[in-house]
Amino acid sequence: MSHTIRLALDFAIARGRFDLAVACECETRVLGVFGPSGSGKTTCLEAIAGLGTPTRGRIEVGGRTLFDRARRVDLPPRDRRVGYVPQDALLFPHMDVRRNVMYGAARGRRGFSLEQVLDVLEAAALLERPVAGLSGGERQRIAVARALMSSPELLLLDEPLASVDLPLRRRIVAALGRIRDELGVPAIYVTHDHEELRSIADQVLVLDSGRVVALGGAHVLDSLGA
Repeated sequence: MSHTIRLALDFAIARGRFDLAVACECETRVLGVFGPSGSGKTTCLEAIAGLGTPTRGRIEVGGRTLFDRARRVDLPPRDRRVGYVPQDALLFPHMDVRRNVMYGAARGRRGFSLEQVLDVLEAAALLERPVAGLSGGERQRIAVARALMSSPELLLLDEPLASVDLPLRRRIVAALGRIRDELGVPAIYVTHDHEELRSIADQVLVLDSGRVVALGGAHVLDSLGA
């Protein structure tokens, strides 16, 4: 069921004194985004999600134009059909897990069933739990579940395993692989961990100081000494 998506990114965006310029075209199942802290990885995801407005350029996902400065196209986040999971896994603390997950479904198109999503993420046992009682890894899985229930055409994952210990990290990476292969949802995956990229990404975009320094298969990490 796994399928690819075409990404055409050619934009610049400024955040205070920092500016990011991205030029990237690829057909991919999972595009990994790699680079040191402050290189622009999160800013890139936010621009695609519609949470930041580029100063120039265009963003196309799967043949749909999400942003085009010259043509004055700037779709609001709710119309972009992307599921964004930030690093902090911001869940609604006043809702239990079920309501958090179904919040995404209420705003999504017809897509995956709750059972499908919970099965892939091994999260069915968490459904009736309060958010306050979840571990860091559990919060990340529920944040991903909520994003999937919106039936996204593209999943944006910003260092989802940064606060997770190694054994659990491997299980969640395996779950993300099932999302790619069984649910057929392509993703852009941001991480500092090159081993995660080697296991899940088929294309890697490397950023440094707001600029693209490499794009290609996981072999590009070898040239960086990663």
